[in-house]
Amino acid sequence: MMPLSLAKQGDTNYIKKISGRDDVRQHLAELGFVVGEAVTVVTEAGGDMILNVKGCRVALGKSMANRILV
Repeated sequence: MMPLSLAKQGDTNYIKKISGRDDVRQHLAELGFVVGEAVTVVTEAGGDMILNVKGCRVALGKSMANRILV
């Protein structure tokens, strides 16, 4: 497993674990980041990422992307 922040542009990975406090995990789940879901890196710049999850594009900062393990 590796943090989502290390994934390269164009890579599609599957979420294996989400770390952090309960409120952080709940927030990510509301955005569509749940275990088993496919997530594709659309663009990455300076650690900030635009991701495609469940057919929607979502922007995440590096600290949040580090909490998602793929």
